[in-house]
Amino acid sequence: METKLAQPDTSQQSAKKTLTALDFRSDTVTRPTPEMRRAMAEAEVGDDVYGEDPTVNRLEERAAEVFGREAAIFVPTGTMGNAIAIKIHTHHGQEIICEERGHIFNYEMATLATFSGCLVRPICAEDGLLTWAEIKKRIAPGIYYKAQTGLVSLENTHNMAGGTVYPQAQFDDICDRAHEAGLPVHLDGARIFNAATALGKPVAEVTRKADSVMFCLSKGLGAPVGSMLVASKAFILKARAVRKALGGGMRQAGILAAAGLIALEKMPLRLKEDHDNARFLAEGLSRVRGIKIDPKKVATNILVFDITGTGMNTADFSQKLAAKNVLAAGINAEQMRFVTHMDVSRADCEAALEAVTAICHGNN
Repeated sequence: METKLAQPDTSQQSAKKTLTALDFRSDTVTRPTPEMRRAMAEAEVGDDVYGEDPTVNRLEERAAEVFGREAAIFVPTGTMGNAIAIKIHTHHGQEIICEERGHIFNYEMATLATFSGCLVRPICAEDGLLTWAEIKKRIAPGIYYKAQTGLVSLENTHNMAGGTVYPQAQFDDICDRAHEAGLPVHLDGARIFNAATALGKPVAEVTRKADSVMFCLSKGLGAPVGSMLVASKAFILKARAVRKALGGGMRQAGILAAAGLIALEKMPLRLKEDHDNARFLAEGLSRVRGIKIDPKKVATNILVFDITGTGMNTADFSQKLAAKNVLAAGINAEQMRFVTHMDVSRADCEAALEAVTAICHGNN
């Protein structure tokens, strides 16, 4: 029997490094606030599979009210919320139209295929924002040997396009025309509160013409876990069965929902700070040699910038940033992504800019 030598325990060192680093990788890295932690510790709970968790019930009722919908359901993740909606809206053998950088297409483990039996009909759109004219051209003709279009899925804000926001008229036009064509519209609104903040409108108004909306309580809203799916009562009743099929039935989930209630009620009010910090970063980056970004296109808390002018790829660039205590990641070999959130301050953004400038000027 081979003897295995004991390895040094570096977990504490790694954790310490992560805690002290300036983390711009995503707004998913946020930690719950002290108020959230207290609420979680004191949450009134019951068995949610029986519908008996009062804190989950309050969260679902409040989410429905905020979005002007009949009902809502609490799910562990945004990916699950999207998968549930797609399953209900479609049937096997159909196509789903979405933008080619969309989250449901690229980052959800092909669940729409494996669970719902659907294909994606991707469309490349400027800034990730589809128009009805583009969608209309890709709707399948009514020919029996063609996979028929079953759903239009939109993403607002659009993550990999740099946190872009649908103009309200454009979003509403897509929904109206899709409904005229007999097609439902699902909104992946993981960061819909960021979009609403950028538009200066309530989320109920921003999303009212979509048939279903998924939004995350984590990310910019800061809850440690959880997302919501809002729609009609009939739709959410079906969603409970589909959630169970996906393994998403939770028991004393009020411990999580308690943090979600604070995220929903209080955290949207501070999102403008994240947007201002992102614009500050973008303006600073635009002045750095080798970096290409248009600050005017940074509408929310996500910025994507091109580093080809530096002569480095994003893997090398990320390593150099990490050596300067800044965590960020590339979305491909040429483009880096920074995401601002409640756990990075303006001073942190200034420090990140200094790190990027030093790297691009060869002071690494």
